[in-house]
Amino acid sequence: MRRRVLAAFVAAVLAGCSAGGHSSRSGGSSASPDTPTTPSTAAAPTLPTTPATTQLYVSLGDSYAAGYQPGPSGAGTTTRNGFAYLLPGGATAKGYSLSLVNFGCDGATVESMLRTAGCEQIGPEGQIYATQPQAAAAERFLTDHRGKVALVTIVIGGNDITKCALAGDPTACLTDAVQTIKADLATLLQGVRAAAGPGVQIVGLTYPDLALGAWTLGPGPGQNLARLSVPAFKALINPTFAEAYAAIGAAFVDVTAASGAYGSLDETTTLAPYGTVPVPVAKVCELTFFCDRRDIHPTNAGYKLISDLVVEALKPAAATAP
Repeated sequence: MRRRVLAAFVAAVLAGCSAGGHSSRSGGSSASPDTPTTPSTAAAPTLPTTPATTQLYVSLGDSYAAGYQPGPSGAGTTTRNGFAYLLPGGATAKGYSLSLVNFGCDGATVESMLRTAGCEQIGPEGQIYATQPQAAAAERFLTDHRGKVALVTIVIGGNDITKCALAGDPTACLTDAVQTIKADLATLLQGVRAAAGPGVQIVGLTYPDLALGAWTLGPGPGQNLARLSVPAFKALINPTFAEAYAAIGAAFVDVTAASGAYGSLDETTTLAPYGTVPVPVAKVCELTFFCDRRDIHPTNAGYKLISDLVVEALKPAAATAP
């Protein structure tokens, strides 16, 4: 049963990836509030001059960390609409004054974070690490800034899974991928924890259940795949992530659950232009570009939700003071 569920999930996500779901090319802008507005910078950033009370927030991971969004024609860019850019503002409610240091890289996998030097498309004002993998660069930064970092967020693993969509045997590929993710993620997280120190808050994230958007393709395979994607996330993918983060004393935010994916598919609502759809499907259409552009990335509302979830997971700043 597990192998069937995973294979179906991969097939569903393939529809998004093959239609502009994860591009690393920059594109144009639009007046739409959910259109990318800020291209990534090509210059190496310097840490801003901030008051003594300001602490650093380090963002690690893939295109979600880098704030990627598609343009109207599919090709897009990394933007300041991403959750990592929103989070410092939201965290003031918990008593924090945070300055973002973003290592997020469009297209990153757990494997590339550990073993591949450089990044073709970083987030706006993101860190450049041309000669090191993302994990090594981040660990060096965390070590060099001990005592100045209040928070690390990590969102990674989605691309490790979706790459199996193009494999000759996607079921076997994904079965192996889940085991590889488990091992590599443990290595990655242990390195980050050791570099950051035991007192730094680390928050790990998962993803919305994008395959629910396949429901909008109409009756038949698309809707069957949408149904099968829910147990894939709930029973297989997210437990693997949650276990890895718990092992280093990190918080884990189940974005899948928070975005409504585990709700009943029998509870319906009306969503233009698709008509009557399950409530969880309507939510993923609102929070990601999957339904209207077949793209796997969050809308502004989706990134805002992720930012709010991380803030909710944070301890009050006073509770973390030395």
